[in-house]
Amino acid sequence: MTGERQYGIYNYEILIRQKEEKRKKMYLKKALATAIIFILCALQTGCGSRFTDKGEPGDAEEETAGDHIIVGFSQLGAESDWRSENTNSMKSSFTEENGYILIFEDGQQKQANQIRAIRMFIQQEVDYIVLAPVMETGWDTVLQEAKDAGIPVIIVDRKVDVSDDSLFTCWVGSDFELEGKKAAEWLNQYAQAKGIAPEDIHIVNIQGTKGSSAQIGRTKGLADAARANGWDLMAEVIGDFTRAKGKEVMESLLKQYNNINVVYCENDNEAFGAIEAIEAAGRKVGSDITDGEIMVISFDGVNEEAIRYILEGKITCIAECNPLHGPRVQAIIELLEEGGTPEKRQYVDEEIYSANGTVNSLTIDGIDYAVTILAQEDGN
Repeated sequence: MTGERQYGIYNYEILIRQKEEKRKKMYLKKALATAIIFILCALQTGCGSRFTDKGEPGDAEEETAGDHIIVGFSQLGAESDWRSENTNSMKSSFTEENGYILIFEDGQQKQANQIRAIRMFIQQEVDYIVLAPVMETGWDTVLQEAKDAGIPVIIVDRKVDVSDDSLFTCWVGSDFELEGKKAAEWLNQYAQAKGIAPEDIHIVNIQGTKGSSAQIGRTKGLADAARANGWDLMAEVIGDFTRAKGKEVMESLLKQYNNINVVYCENDNEAFGAIEAIEAAGRKVGSDITDGEIMVISFDGVNEEAIRYILEGKITCIAECNPLHGPRVQAIIELLEEGGTPEKRQYVDEEIYSANGTVNSLTIDGIDYAVTILAQEDGN
């Protein structure tokens, strides 16, 4: 199996043996309990109504202090700072101290690796599978295998497009199209406040990994706004959510178009690369697009570099994408352990940031969203 594998402090074969021993002990306990009930019933009348499966002796001892819930997590890769924060959130939640053993597999941006990881988790009889899919389609077969094995699957971040929603337990993540709508509406309100005509907005979109939920949603948010507002959306080019690719495609776009004044990057790493290319070409990044500057709009906002770029005016607006899914997934597993049913789709809360105070709030589909205005602290 390719990719990073993490078992915590335990050897997995030992864990499997422990689980088998636990099953045997439980079987013996229940067999003994059944025998005791049978003997009591033989000695007493009417006892059948007083005993239920829930009240069988030994059930209260089912969990011992050394038991752990085993979670297999297939992460799509480590292509961005957001992804690293997402992984760290999972690892921080599913610790031995919290009662878990985490088996971590890095898919290295390949769906085939993730499918192999899920099949490995099934073979190892984990208690839960968490999947951050590299793309939306192509999961039906392996998720059916997990369902047949009785292992709940929780999808995080990007969504899956499957023929039957019962193939996964629930999904946790962001509303990527709403993120795109927020960023586009911020630009719309900024342009109106500054008196910039729609036809004078010339945008290029550096997209994320093609076919990913984030790419689909953020691309749609911009494309719909460009059509509605009459903006000049000149190009949509794949940047794969990486700094290197963002720089590469921005260099190419600057050679193709001499009138770019807005760059819509579908994550911060692409934005960092695009800014490097813009500055290397002798152009200036900033919000004054009527005076030759190129505005950079981005997504994520998960690290100090992104916030610093906002404060320096190099990134004008960031629509947050919250990577801290670990606690939410942990809460879902705890609910499932108690026999509960989680909501099928759970969206995380997210903000929109800018250091430019021109736009303070947005209204999208009848809902108001405040814009968080960032400012340098005194003395910095």
